[in-house]
Amino acid sequence: MAQTAKAVLYSDSGGCVTEEILAPAAGEYGDVIQTADGRASVVLGADGASSAFSSGDKITVAKTGQFKVLKTSSVVLLAGGKAFWDRSAEKANYTCASGDFFLGRIVEDAASSDTEVIVDLNVEPRYAVELGKGRWTNGATDGLGVSLVAEGGPELKLAFDAVAEVAMAALYSVDTVPCADGPIFEGKIAIYDIGDDAALDINFGLANGTHATDFDSVTEACVFHLDGSALSVLAESDDGTTEVNATDTTVDAVDDTYAEYWIDCRDIDDIQMYINGVNVLPNTTFKLDAATGPLKPIVHLEKTSNDTTADVRVEFLRVRSTDLTS
Repeated sequence: MAQTAKAVLYSDSGGCVTEEILAPAAGEYGDVIQTADGRASVVLGADGASSAFSSGDKITVAKTGQFKVLKTSSVVLLAGGKAFWDRSAEKANYTCASGDFFLGRIVEDAASSDTEVIVDLNVEPRYAVELGKGRWTNGATDGLGVSLVAEGGPELKLAFDAVAEVAMAALYSVDTVPCADGPIFEGKIAIYDIGDDAALDINFGLANGTHATDFDSVTEACVFHLDGSALSVLAESDDGTTEVNATDTTVDAVDDTYAEYWIDCRDIDDIQMYINGVNVLPNTTFKLDAATGPLKPIVHLEKTSNDTTADVRVEFLRVRSTDLTS
């Protein structure tokens, strides 16, 4: 895509919803702004008008429609996912920092080298499975299990205490998606305590089930993996026929810091794994083509008889289902 300076209308199929407002600040036509109702808006130009406007001028803004906008460099944005507007950089990004705002749903994949992305303004993604909606459950064997980080807050914590015992804590969806539907997993997860012994294993991603003591016994899965006492993030897959052993992504989790993890199964013969919008291990062929599924999002902690502690936080888990056929 060739870079443009401002947002450009890509498609207004069904018509753009527009509104006349007084400009909250000076700017130029094509600017992306946030209006008083909290929604993202694109300032539309008028025939014969200059490109600039002043604070208090009457302007027309679009609140719907597909727009091509600048994109944060070096990150991938996947079709169907969320885009946020980085207010300071004036670019679309996969994540939202303080002061930024929701932009819309990504229309087409944008590679890390692309300078632009097409976004359906103010349209939310459609998730087949999403934490906080639908049916979810948790499992625990001894330990501290699964709990809310704060009363009424969105974060969940999976934790072990310093008791020498076999323990497991798992959070997973009851609702599932078929392998053939090309699911895309999204999780925002933080490691607050990685433990002090390799007896601890942490897994999160997509799987066809759970296990009381040994996640390796799950027959079909594509997950990120961490071994206790090491913040190295690994990735692995097993479809019941082909197993790709845990491989170092060369990315380390940052203690007490959330990261976004994506698993793109639209091609189940060559699944792509992402950490914070960056494709990791693109030349490793993770696969679920022999899996029968169905699959569910899961976070799973386990330890053998050891007194290592653990603390893993989850902000969101969700899956988009693209209704593809294998």
